[in-house]
Amino acid sequence: MEPLLVSINEAAKALNLGRSSIYELIKQDKLDTRKMGRRRMVTTASIRRLVDGEE
Repeated sequence: MEPLLVSINEAAKALNLGRSSIYELIKQDKLDTRKMGRRRMVTTASIRRLVDGEE
């Protein structure tokens, strides 16, 4: 089963971007996040939408 959520670092690695760029994409509502305890996680669905250009 594919993970539904990934960490900020994992999202940055998957998109070949820095953490600052990931936070900027979150701020621009291009990546969706969920709060899991104290961690902010990025949804893999929003990463796919961003890559596929389906914003």
